[in-house]
Amino acid sequence: MNRLCLMRHAKAVPQRDEAEDHARPLAPRGERAARAIAEWMAKTGLLPDAVLCSSAIRTRQSLAAMLPALGGKPDVHYEDGLYLADPRGLLSRLRELPAERTTVLVVGHNPGLHELAIGLAGPAGGKLVRRLRENFPTAALACFELEDGWPGLGREDARLAHYITPKDLARDSE
Repeated sequence: MNRLCLMRHAKAVPQRDEAEDHARPLAPRGERAARAIAEWMAKTGLLPDAVLCSSAIRTRQSLAAMLPALGGKPDVHYEDGLYLADPRGLLSRLRELPAERTTVLVVGHNPGLHELAIGLAGPAGGKLVRRLRENFPTAALACFELEDGWPGLGREDARLAHYITPKDLARDSE
């Protein structure tokens, strides 16, 4: 069984103009949130063997904050094509993954990641899926278990196993 984790980049500094969007760095709050999500992933046993990361500064910095907690040395790919990618582009890239990649983390952007996560969750109900459909805030993480591996991704074989946000972790620590 393969596992796919989709994470929206952590909180970035506000955008001043459209031309600078790719270069926006993380806000301090974002760095803390990315570390917290990575620590949760490690405790849960969701350690990626590969990471696909958008080339934007905020996604790269989100991943940099996460890597120490994730342990091991995942195979990391920074890709321009993941910057603001739509769900179809994301699916296409994920379907190209080699079979030996069992747990993959994608660090990217909304709306594409949120739309992909909703599509993978399908029509199933339940509290996790309802929460996912409502919102995919910065540093949110949606993890799916896949029955048919990477080539069949998106053909109703994914099950939403986890949906976690930084606010969830803050509530848990209180």
